[in-house]
Amino acid sequence: MSKVIAFAGKGGVGKTTVAALVIRSLSRQGKTPILAVDADPNSNLGETLGLDVTTTIGDIRENFMRDPQGVPSGMDKTIYLETLVEQALIEKPQFDLLVMGRQEGQGCYCMVNNILHNFTDRLTRSYRYMVVDNEAGMEHLSRRTSGQVDMLFLITDYSLRGLRALKRINEMLAGLKLSVNDLGIVVTRAPARLNDKFLEEVEEIGLPIVGIIPDDPALIDFDMEKRSLMELPDDSPAVVAVDSLLLEKCPA
Repeated sequence: MSKVIAFAGKGGVGKTTVAALVIRSLSRQGKTPILAVDADPNSNLGETLGLDVTTTIGDIRENFMRDPQGVPSGMDKTIYLETLVEQALIEKPQFDLLVMGRQEGQGCYCMVNNILHNFTDRLTRSYRYMVVDNEAGMEHLSRRTSGQVDMLFLITDYSLRGLRALKRINEMLAGLKLSVNDLGIVVTRAPARLNDKFLEEVEEIGLPIVGIIPDDPALIDFDMEKRSLMELPDDSPAVVAVDSLLLEKCPA
């Protein structure tokens, strides 16, 4: 069974960047195979990793719902959908990527969703690590049949708005069918010292800060140049911070 590392936080706080850096760190440490799952409807993990995404699980679901009779003659619907998911999987030497894509439209998706969720759950068992970039509501994680998350990192930038979003996400966790082994806050774009007001808000949430990622100009440069974060140098401050985080949380 793969170890699941997941990320949640409001949009724009650097959640996807941290997910990409974790994938980079795990792959450099030889902790492979890795399945990266982009479960945020605003899908851009592939872009951050330097990949062009042409098909998502959402596309497969919507296309099937538009034409449920379009299954090739003699092929079972389940096998057909599973084949499409395998084709949507982007395979790279360092990791594989699966993009969940758009949310459901109107109509009953129960049958197709059950097939897709069961298959993706089975797929993850072939990997040592699964790294999941989530939407704030963590819908994808809550639907996993295993319901198991080894590490859930709540991501915020250095802002009180970001922290308050994490507080809401943390409160929501109690109502989800998830078993989370390890839970902590990661602060992005952080100054050398976190001020007292910020730390007071963290204390109210009741979770530890497990990682602090400093402001790193290289991240902006790579974004502007549309370069993969997998190519960041080892001495990049953001890379060093994430490597240190994983050394503590994933020592084996």
